[in-house]
Amino acid sequence: MDKSDSDCPYPGCFFCLMRDVNPSKRRPSIAKFFKDLPGEDDDGQVIPISGLWNSAMAQPSNAEFVDLGVFECMAALIWKGLTNRRWLAHDQNIFIPYYAAHIIGSYTMVVEDFAERAVSAGVIPALLELLRGRMTWVEQRVAVRALGHLASYDVTFPYIAAYGEILDLSMQLSVDAPEIVYTHFLQFVDKRLAYHCDLLTRGVGGLEVESRNAEAWASQLQCWSLQLINCFAFKDEFLSTICQPEYLIKLSGTWGGLANENSPAGVGLIRTLCHRRLGKQAVAECDAVIETLCNVSRSSDDWQHMAVDCLVWLIQDVDSRSKASSCFLWKFVLDKALLALIDLAELPTIGEYKRLGNLLVQNLVFKNEVDLSKKFQPRTRSLIKQLEAFHDRVRMEKNLPKEDVQIRLAAALVSKLEGNAYFSAGDIQGAATKYTEALALCPIKAKKERVTLHSNRAQCQLLLQNPEAAISDTTRALCIHNPVNRHGKSLWRRSQAYDCLGLAKESLLDAILFVNESFGESEGKGNSKVPRYVDQLIKKQMQAIWLFNEAAAKHGGVQCEGGEREGGGDIGSSSEESEWETASESEDCAAESCCSSQAEERQDHRRREWKNFRW
Repeated sequence: MDKSDSDCPYPGCFFCLMRDVNPSKRRPSIAKFFKDLPGEDDDGQVIPISGLWNSAMAQPSNAEFVDLGVFECMAALIWKGLTNRRWLAHDQNIFIPYYAAHIIGSYTMVVEDFAERAVSAGVIPALLELLRGRMTWVEQRVAVRALGHLASYDVTFPYIAAYGEILDLSMQLSVDAPEIVYTHFLQFVDKRLAYHCDLLTRGVGGLEVESRNAEAWASQLQCWSLQLINCFAFKDEFLSTICQPEYLIKLSGTWGGLANENSPAGVGLIRTLCHRRLGKQAVAECDAVIETLCNVSRSSDDWQHMAVDCLVWLIQDVDSRSKASSCFLWKFVLDKALLALIDLAELPTIGEYKRLGNLLVQNLVFKNEVDLSKKFQPRTRSLIKQLEAFHDRVRMEKNLPKEDVQIRLAAALVSKLEGNAYFSAGDIQGAATKYTEALALCPIKAKKERVTLHSNRAQCQLLLQNPEAAISDTTRALCIHNPVNRHGKSLWRRSQAYDCLGLAKESLLDAILFVNESFGESEGKGNSKVPRYVDQLIKKQMQAIWLFNEAAAKHGGVQCEGGEREGGGDIGSSSEESEWETASESEDCAAESCCSSQAEERQDHRRREWKNFRW
């Protein structure tokens, strides 16, 4: 025994075996350790298991432990925890089923062969018991993660699908996860299980860290369930189960949140459904889903391109256009989604699309389908004509002499100045009209001026309490701005407009990006303080998107000292003024106030694509 072994208080332990540099000795010893561990009752078993977890997380492609029987060992330990409550309650063994499921999930994350061997080792029945809730939501979280990885491979998916209960349980968890975590952990502070608190904090931080991480884990439980469902969504035989209208409505409202920004959540699963004929039809029939896709497509959401994919695929459906039985459904989607897509038409690229506007023209300008276009709603017919006119204008301006272009630009600037004068005089409607005249005159290539005109008109629409029009104008400004989606004033005004409509998530994402663009270090303004009114809006939306709002309303607030729910931290505040193109800070605040009151009144891919979003 070398000196390092003699220093170990537990000679022959897992870590001592790992120190052996001779593979011919180390590997048989580790294999024996994995085989014997489930049958032993010694103290300290959680220590090598937690070490294995660290190794699996750091080197998920390392085959050594997989070759030596780690999957068989982890499955046996899960079963032992489920069937031997005395052992589970002893020492720190309560942690072992959690770590065992996590280890399985980590080693099956990227290597298909490891997933096959895990299935052969019998991990699915053990993970299914955890998914059923035989222990707690903490174990459900890592079980659904592991099952999601196993389901993502063609070779192992049939073994997952053989247990029909897995899909049903995953769908239930994707909806109920926030309520489960809230009622079983967050709500009653004095009843929180100690080992849950230890896992959430890793010994660092108190109640605030526990609560914040519990929200992140609840979101992960929800998102990992959606990842598992997504694997089923590629198979037609499961679509009738997934595409239930009630479930799709709930699905459209799920979001990874700020803590799980790497998850496409609900929009990712909807995108997969739109790959399939039955799924596409179910999505098209759900008004709430189409509305959500339109909102996400015109937001600062990282998954904006997925929402655009869904809308484009729905309106590109040639079969739906040609078949009388589905023509009505196609027109319904077009009536709902067209404005959002036209607002995005000048994006240079989004997702897999370049020149989205050209694609829309090809699909929506009905030169040989006049009889069909007449059947649309008046607004839709008008938008189609606008799109065609804009496309023709682009081609026309390419042939204009440079002098004519300059004359049009000068005339547009005159109208803009007149609009500014009207705005300063308090004639908001007059200003909006002048900005519209200026946009009609301004050359398409004069993007900087058009950004200003759209953004200014959006400010007018806010003050006129027309938030839908403000969203349209700000989105168009953001699409033609260079860089795309980075015009601070338009981001702020769209954030206010979404606030008017009670869409807290969209409002928050725009407000955060506005802060990053206008006050972030990248702009050389690292020392600038965020204005108070921006700070207040962000805090308001953070409270509105709290994952547990619905559960708290249903079951009551968090019971802790002082009787109040723990809150988030401030991002800063300031009363300093900021410059706007035509409106002062007070005018933007006035627009915010008008929209806030209006909102209060209204409130009465393939499977491999998802592999990129693994955790």
